[in-house]
Amino acid sequence: MSLAIHDAPARQKSGEPSSPIGQAANRRNAVSKEALSRLPTLDIAELRQQWRGFYKTQAPPNLSRELLVRAVAHRMQELAVGSLRPEPRRQLLRIAQQFKQTGEATTRARPELKPGTRLMREWQGRTYDVLVLDDGFSWQNTRYRSLSAIARKITGTAWSGPLFFGLKPNRPATRRSSQVPGLAGAPTAGSNAAG
Repeated sequence: MSLAIHDAPARQKSGEPSSPIGQAANRRNAVSKEALSRLPTLDIAELRQQWRGFYKTQAPPNLSRELLVRAVAHRMQELAVGSLRPEPRRQLLRIAQQFKQTGEATTRARPELKPGTRLMREWQGRTYDVLVLDDGFSWQNTRYRSLSAIARKITGTAWSGPLFFGLKPNRPATRRSSQVPGLAGAPTAGSNAAG
């Protein structure tokens, strides 16, 4: 075993990543780039074979060659670097369901804050006034890049800034019932069953 393998400066001079994680990421990227660049050269039968390998099912027979290339490329990238985060995935599923049911889909537009807008929030008996700037926000003559940073300063805890200032609705937490099955609605000890 050579010294250069364990010597981080030597690896950096050679252009190799200095950590095993970085080396694995480079190998994965190289394989992905090579495989992705080959996709447009494959014929439709080879693309359908790739589809079967990645999706574990037959490709739809009416899918064009171009869509096969795109779908296989998407799946390869998804496996290499990961998929969508849960929230965008939920949004896309909601949009797809709505489209399936009604034939049209709408997306909620994020409120666009114009520079000069003042956001006010009362918190624990005190009123807080934030000014929207071109490149962020101003509160107490200090610039902030996000509303969440201001909300954190005000409350002392991690808050969503848009939620704290009322720009985003608060979703109710889903609660799980702690009742024993079959006893729903039955009076519990200490409760007044008569009403």
